[in-house]
Amino acid sequence: MKRFLTLFKIEGKLALRCPDGIIFGVIMPVGILFLIGFIAKDQQAGNSGYTFMQSAFPSLITIGICATAFMGLPTTFSDYRDKKILKHFFVTPVSPRVLLLVETLIAALTAIVSACMISLCAILFFDYHMEGNPFLFLGAYVFVLFSMYGIGMIIAGLSPSLKVTNIICSVVYFPMLFLSGATIPYELFPSPLQHIADVLPLTQGIHVLKDVSMGIWNEQTLLAVGILLLIGILSYQIAIRLFRWD
Repeated sequence: MKRFLTLFKIEGKLALRCPDGIIFGVIMPVGILFLIGFIAKDQQAGNSGYTFMQSAFPSLITIGICATAFMGLPTTFSDYRDKKILKHFFVTPVSPRVLLLVETLIAALTAIVSACMISLCAILFFDYHMEGNPFLFLGAYVFVLFSMYGIGMIIAGLSPSLKVTNIICSVVYFPMLFLSGATIPYELFPSPLQHIADVLPLTQGIHVLKDVSMGIWNEQTLLAVGILLLIGILSYQIAIRLFRWD
C-alpha cells in the first residue's frame, strides 16, 4: 500500500503539471454548461419532452470521461512506453500493473472532479433538479466510465508509438466529443446524423445517463446498457491480452 500511495502521489503531481486534462475535462464542460444555461436553460430540446439543461447535464459530465479515456490514458502509457519507463518498472519494487492501476485511478479522479464541478454549477446557478434517482445515476456514470476506459486501454496497449497514439486518439476523441451529444445537443442533429452518432459508444452512454436522470427505463435504455456492457467486457479482455509493456 505504501508503494501504491507513493507512486500515486508522484504520478498525481506529474498529471497536474500537464493542464490538458483540467482544461478539456473540467473547464471546457463547465463553460459549455454556462453557455447553454444562459442561452437556452428552459427551452425544450427538440421533441424530447425535456429542457436543454436537463439534456445538457448528463451529456456534459461525459466530457471528462471522454478526455481522460481517449486522450489521457493512451498518451500517458504510449509516452512511458517510448521512454522505456514501463520496461524499467520490471526491475523496481513497483510492478507495471500497479502503475496501470494508479494511472487509471488518476484519470478517473479527473473525470469525477469534472462531473462534480458540473453538478455543483448546474444546481447552484441554474437550479437543476434530477428527476430520476441520483444514486442510480451515480451507478450509471461509473458504468459508462468503466466501458469507455476499456476502449482507451485498447488504444494504449496497441499503439506502437506516441505519434501513432496521438493520431488514433484524435480520430477517436473528436467524433466522440462532437457527434455523441456530449457538447452539441443530440436532439439538434438531423435524423441521418443521429443514426451515425448512434454507432459511437459514448452516444449510448449518454442515452443511458439521460434516461436514468429523467427516471426513464425502456427497451432503448436496456439495449444501450447491453451494448455498453458488451463493449466493456470485450475491450478489457482485448486490452489485457494485447497490452505491451515495452
